[in-house]
Amino acid sequence: MPKKDREVSVRGIYQFIKTNHDKHHVRTMCRLLDVSPSGYYAWLKKPVSDHDNEDKRLLRLIRASFAASQGAYGAPRVFLDLREAGETCSKHRVARLMQENNIRVQGGYRTRRYAASTSKPAELIPNLVNRNFDVSKPNRIWVTDITYIRTWEGWLYLAIVMDLFSRKIIGWATRQTMHRELVLDAAMMAVKKRRPQETIMHSDQGSQYGSDDWRRFCLSNSLKPSMSRRGNCWDNAVAESFFSSLKKERIKKRIYKNRDLATNDISDYIELFYNPIRRHQHLGGVSPEEFEAVAKQCSIVCPLKTGNSNLTPVS
Repeated sequence: MPKKDREVSVRGIYQFIKTNHDKHHVRTMCRLLDVSPSGYYAWLKKPVSDHDNEDKRLLRLIRASFAASQGAYGAPRVFLDLREAGETCSKHRVARLMQENNIRVQGGYRTRRYAASTSKPAELIPNLVNRNFDVSKPNRIWVTDITYIRTWEGWLYLAIVMDLFSRKIIGWATRQTMHRELVLDAAMMAVKKRRPQETIMHSDQGSQYGSDDWRRFCLSNSLKPSMSRRGNCWDNAVAESFFSSLKKERIKKRIYKNRDLATNDISDYIELFYNPIRRHQHLGGVSPEEFEAVAKQCSIVCPLKTGNSNLTPVS
C-alpha cells in the first residue's frame, strides 16, 4: 500500500478506536486492528499532522497559481511559480496535490488540417529552416501559420507570426475568411514592431503564402520567404505548438457567441498572458518577454551564447 494511502487508513482506524473507546478496551482494539497504542495516543494529541497542514498550505498556493493562469498551468509550471515564490516543495508533491484535488488542465479541440497547395510557387520557394528551431538572436527566423476558431457566427481564422528566438508572438490577425489579407495583416504587425533585416519568414504551403502579394510583401520588407515541404507538418511544428497551447489553455472546446468575443479573448491570451507571463519549457521556464529581456541584458554585459538553453533569468 502506498505511504499516503497507509497514513489515511491508519487515521481511519484511530478515528474508529476513538469512537468506540467507551465500548471496548483501547489496547484490545489496537492489537486487533494492528496499530500501536502509543501511535493512537499521539494522534489524539495531534490528529492533523504537520505534513497534512503543509499540504493544505501548499494547496492554497497551487490553487492561486492555477487560477492566475486561468486554468492553463499543469503541475510543472505551477511548480515553477511556487519555486519562484520561495517554496521548496518537490514537483512530485505539487503533481500529487493537484491530482488528489482534481486540479487539471482541460483539453482543447483538434486542429483542423488544410490540404497543401499544389500551386507552382511552393516549388519555387526553398525551405531555409529545415527544422532548425534553435535560434541564437532575435529576428533571424520568424514562422507564420493559420488556424481556426469556432463561433456561432461561423469560423474565425487566426494568423500569427512568431520569432523563433523567444517564441514570442510578434504579429497576429483575425478575419472571417482565409484570404491573403489575413496573413498580410499579421506580417505587417510583426514588421512594424521589429523592422526586420534579411529575416527568414517560414510558412507552410498554404495558397496565401504562395501568392504574388505575399512574395512582394516579403521583398519590400527585407524578409526572405521559406516554405515547408509538401505534407511535412513537422517543418512548422513550433507554430502548430502555439495553436495547440491556445486551444488547450484558453479556448477549451468553447464556441464563442460571435467573432468579436473570440478576437478579444485571443488578444487577451497573446498580449496579456502568453507573451508576458506564460512559462515556456523551451526557454527554461520563463516567458517570451522575460527571455528577450534577459537576452538583451546579456548582450550588453557579455557575448551572447549560441542556443537558448544557455540563457537564464537574472534575479
